[in-house]
Amino acid sequence: MPGISPTASRAIAAPRRTPRRSILVASLAFAGMLLAPVSGMAADAYPAKPVRLVVPYPPGGATDVIGRTLAQRLSTTLGQQVVVDNRAGAAGNIGAELVAKSPADGYTLLLGALTSHAINAALYKSRVPYDLEKSFAPVSIVGTVPLVFVVNPSVSASSLPQLVSLAKSRPGAITFASAGNGSPQHLAGEMFKRMAGVEMLHVPYKGSGPAMTDLIGGQVLSMVETVPAAQAYVKTGKIRALAVASPERVNALPDVPTATEAGLKDFEVSSMFGIVAPAGTPAPVIDRLSGDLKKILAEPEVQATLLKQGAIATWTTPAQASARIKAEVGKWNTVIREAGVKPE
Repeated sequence: MPGISPTASRAIAAPRRTPRRSILVASLAFAGMLLAPVSGMAADAYPAKPVRLVVPYPPGGATDVIGRTLAQRLSTTLGQQVVVDNRAGAAGNIGAELVAKSPADGYTLLLGALTSHAINAALYKSRVPYDLEKSFAPVSIVGTVPLVFVVNPSVSASSLPQLVSLAKSRPGAITFASAGNGSPQHLAGEMFKRMAGVEMLHVPYKGSGPAMTDLIGGQVLSMVETVPAAQAYVKTGKIRALAVASPERVNALPDVPTATEAGLKDFEVSSMFGIVAPAGTPAPVIDRLSGDLKKILAEPEVQATLLKQGAIATWTTPAQASARIKAEVGKWNTVIREAGVKPE
C-alpha cells in the first residue's frame, strides 16, 4: 500500500485482542444470567408429571391407609396424580432402598414407618442398604402412634411406680411380651428396664395379635403396646393401662397418665410415620411438599382418618423432621447397645 509503512499496515490489519480474563468473566456472568431463571423455572414447574409415593409395606395396613389418604390430597394440591406404590419386604427396607437410589427430583417419595426404619438401621447395620440420616431429605413427620404400658389384671400394680416396685422385688420374674425381637414394643420394654433399673423377662411373639392374646390370658404379665392395639381391651377391663409413653395424654385413654406424670421422666416412645425424598432433592421441591402437607394434615377429615389407624396427625418442618429422625436413630442405637439386643 503506497505511502504506508509495513509496520503501520500490520497495525491496521490486526484486530484488537481482548484480554482472556475479561472474556472468562463475561462468559461466566452470561452463563449465570441464563442458569438462574432456568433453576427458578424448574422449581416453579414442579410437579410436571405424576409423583410416586412408595409405601414399603403390603396394601391394607395402617401405613398403606395413611399413604393413600395423603396421596389423594396431594394429588389435588400438586395438580398431578400421586400414585401409591406398595413395595413390601425386608421389614420395609426394599421400598426404602428403592427411594434412596431414585433420582433426587421429587418424583419418588417414601412414606416410611420411621421408628421401625431407625431400629433397623441400628439393629441390622450390615444388612440395611441405605443410611437413614444421609440417604434421604426429610419432608415432614405426618403421624405418630403412641405406646402404652399395660398389664394383666392379676398383676398387683395399678400404677407405673407400683409396677417398678413389683419388678424390683421380684427380679426377672415379671414377663413382658412384644411383637417380636427388635420391634418397637420390644425396645420400649428394654428402654423401660434401663430407665427404671429393673430386670424383666422378654417374651417375643410373631406380631402384636398373639402377644395380646397371651397377655389377656395371663401367660405373660405385661407389655408396652400401641394404643390402637390395646385400647379396646383396656376399656373392657381385660387388661389394665398404667401409663402412656407420649409427651401428652392420649384422647383415646384420657384418664391414663403419661409416663413422665407417673414418675418415669422423659420416657417417650411412639411409632413415627414420615415422608422423605432422596437426598439432594432441591429445597424448593421439599418446601412445596412440606407446605402442602401442613394444610392437608390440618384437615379434620384427614385427622379422623389417621386416628382410625391409631395415628395422631402430626406436621413438622423438614428441619424438625430431620432432627427427630436423628434423635430416633441415636435413641435406639443406645438402647440396643446397652441392652445387648442381637438381631435374629
